[in-house]
Amino acid sequence: MAEKTDWEMKAANLLKAELKRKGVTYAQLVDSLGALGIDEKEANVRNKLSRGKFTAAYFLQCLEAIGSQQLRLD
Repeated sequence: MAEKTDWEMKAANLLKAELKRKGVTYAQLVDSLGALGIDEKEANVRNKLSRGKFTAAYFLQCLEAIGSQQLRLD
């Protein structure tokens, strides 16, 4: 299994931090993604964020689903 790159870790950590800041659980994220027409399972979300392997589109979908309007990169 390949190691996460620094960029993958940064993306995963940014998304996890935003979920925590908003008080959104993985289960709630799955529900919110479903409302956007994105079929996802909680285990898949957990794995994607753990591995740091997801597309930029998925990252943006998650941010939209939890209502994030701004993202701090530092």
